[in-house]
Formats: sequence, C-alpha cells, structure tokens
Amino acid sequence: MKKECVAMLLAGGQGSRLKALTRHVAKPAVPFGGKYRIIDFPLSNCVNSGIDTVGVLTQYRPLELNSYIGNGQPWDLDRSDGGVHILPPYLGENEEGSWYKGTANAICQNINFIDQYDPEYVLILSGDHIYKMDYAKMLEHHKRMGAACTISVLEVTMEEASRFGIMNVNENDQIYEFEEKPKKPKSNLASMGIYIFTWSKLRKYLLDDDADPNSSNDFGKNIIPAMLAKKEILTAYRFKGYWRDVGTIDSLWDANMDMLSSDAGINLSDEDDWTIYARTPTKPPHFVGEDAKVTHSLLTGGCQVEGEVDHSVLFHSVTVEPGASVHYSILMPGAVVKAGSRVDYAIVAEDAVIESGAVVGAPPAEKEDGSWDIAVVAQGVKVGKNATVAPAAMVTKNVKEGAKV
Repeated sequence: MKKECVAMLLAGGQGSRLKALTRHVAKPAVPFGGKYRIIDFPLSNCVNSGIDTVGVLTQYRPLELNSYIGNGQPWDLDRSDGGVHILPPYLGENEEGSWYKGTANAICQNINFIDQYDPEYVLILSGDHIYKMDYAKMLEHHKRMGAACTISVLEVTMEEASRFGIMNVNENDQIYEFEEKPKKPKSNLASMGIYIFTWSKLRKYLLDDDADPNSSNDFGKNIIPAMLAKKEILTAYRFKGYWRDVGTIDSLWDANMDMLSSDAGINLSDEDDWTIYARTPTKPPHFVGEDAKVTHSLLTGGCQVEGEVDHSVLFHSVTVEPGASVHYSILMPGAVVKAGSRVDYAIVAEDAVIESGAVVGAPPAEKEDGSWDIAVVAQGVKVGKNATVAPAAMVTKNVKEGAKV
C-alpha cells in the first residue's frame, strides 16, 4: 500500500565514545531515563507523528536491539500494512559482504524496501538522540517550501557551532551552504541529523553517489553538497525544544540528570500529550525500606532501596542495601550496590555488582571544560569489597577486593 512518508531510522552505530556501555549493545539500545532505551524516543516520535512505517537499520551488535524492538507492539508498530522492520546489511547477488559504508549507503542498500511503499517522502532519523518532535509539522514545512530536502536545525551558541554541521540560510530559511564543523562558523543553525527528502529526488542522488568509488556515502559529506551543487531547494526547519545527542559518557549522564529537573525542557510524564513508549518488563512496585532515605530520584519497578539514594536514576531490579549510598548516579537494570558501599557521580551498567565497602567515583572537582569525571562500571562487572574506583575510571573487568583502579 502506498504511504505518504516512510521513516528510516539509522540504529547501527557502535557508539565508541560511550566506551564500556556499548561493549555488548549498540548505542540506540543503551538504557536511559529509568525505564527507556535511547531508541524509544525516535520510535515514539514516529507513532505520535502519524508515521506508521519505520525501517530500523541495524549493524553493530544488533541482537539485543532486535530483540527489544521485536514486532513493534509497544510502539503500536505491529502492523500488517507498514509497521516496524529490522533492516541489517545483506549480501546481494555477485557482491562481497560488507557493513553499511555510510549513512547514505545504508539507505541506498534498502531502496527496494522503500520502493515497495512508493512514498512521496522519506524521513531519515538517528537512533541516538533524546528529544520529542512532531515530524508531521516538519513535513508540512517541507511541502510548503516545495523542497527536495528539509533539514531540522537547532540554534546553538556561536562558541558551540564549530562542533556541528552548520546550515547557512537566506531570509526564507533556504539553505545555500553547508559547513561541516567550521572553524569560523557563519551561523548558529546546527544540523540535528534529521532529514526529510522528496523520495523521487533522493533516490536518484543515492544511486549516483553509490556509483562513485571515491564517495564517503554520507548525507552530510556527499548527498547534501551534491544537491546544493545542482541548485535543489534545501530548507532549514527550526526546532525549538529539548534535544540531546547522548553520544558521550558526560552527555548521557547529563541527559539522565535532566530527567530529574522540572525545567530541563522535556517532560516524560505528559502521557496524554506525547507519550514515550517502551518495552518494559513486568516487575513488582519499587520498595523503599524503613531506614532508607531517597531524595529527588527516579525509582523504577522492582527496585529495592534500603540505603541512601540522592539525585539518581534507578532502573528496574536495582538493589541498594542498608548502609549503602548512591549520589548523582545512574544504576542500570539489575545493578546491585551492597551494604556500606558508596557510589558518586557514576554510571553502573546492567547487572554490575558493587560489593560492600567499595567506593565508586567521587564528587567532581571544578573543571574548566565542564566535564564531570563520571566513573563507569561495565555490564556484569563486579567491584570487590573495599575496592576503590577513581573518578572518570572506565571499569571493564572485575576489580579484586581492596584494589584501586
């Protein structure tokens, strides 16, 4: 059946800057905000925007992500017509097997998937951003401007602009120049990595780009410059709202802490307005013991807290034993903090265990670059009794009793 718009969600990133947290899962599958995974945000945005056909392009460590998405039921994407589809790289006739070479090549490899829905427009999304956005409004803008491509942009400070792809526009917000991380930016309109293309236009550019052996097969480096060179109409769509790229340890920690703030700009409690859906396990209510102390924190079902928790985010099935304290930290599903241990400014990944008397992280010293020195304990790792994990340490294997890392 013909669809007006098909979404293609790029979810194959390794997320190397998240280091220990993506040793076993792709970045879009990393837990976030107490009950979600990062990919829940673009998937939920699609459904809330009325887009019911989504291709999820997986690549790096796809097993957990594929299992999590399943048939798409939590996001109302278990449709017989459309719905969600997992699209890994594949081997074609007379071809050598390879990963997706770039963002544009990933879409090009799936032209047949898109063609079967014969869409007028294609929405390209990233699977590693935290935000709420009505893509239908962006599509309306695209149509109104008669554009071949619309790029969602966010205003950043001029000091930050050199870290982004920057769109230079005229008085009508038509893009006349794209600069990738310019040393001296001319504007502060940063690309969010969200694109709407008129499919008949994009299809041709994808095939031409894929035939070029010297191309990086990337939207920012190749497709968009090619369209600008051919004088296609490219327009900027200005987004005003909360948006975070959670590609680093500090940014992931920051965004989780934002969930505790009433004025951060994103509200996960507006169930009637813009629900973020997730596949969540059925767990008993969280339990807070008689002597426990919980301050300004998120607790999810199945948590058992007998110690002290302050300004922290606890996922399901987390245990904080009596005498243990957790401050400004993220405890992912199944993490255990045993009696008498202390966790400060840290991310403790799934099923990790902090044994009694251990100390993980510390309150940050004031730093000019604004970083937090977040300590990270990887999935399934055990930090032994009375061991010490220093601020900013990245622990990927078990720590012996009394050891310092």
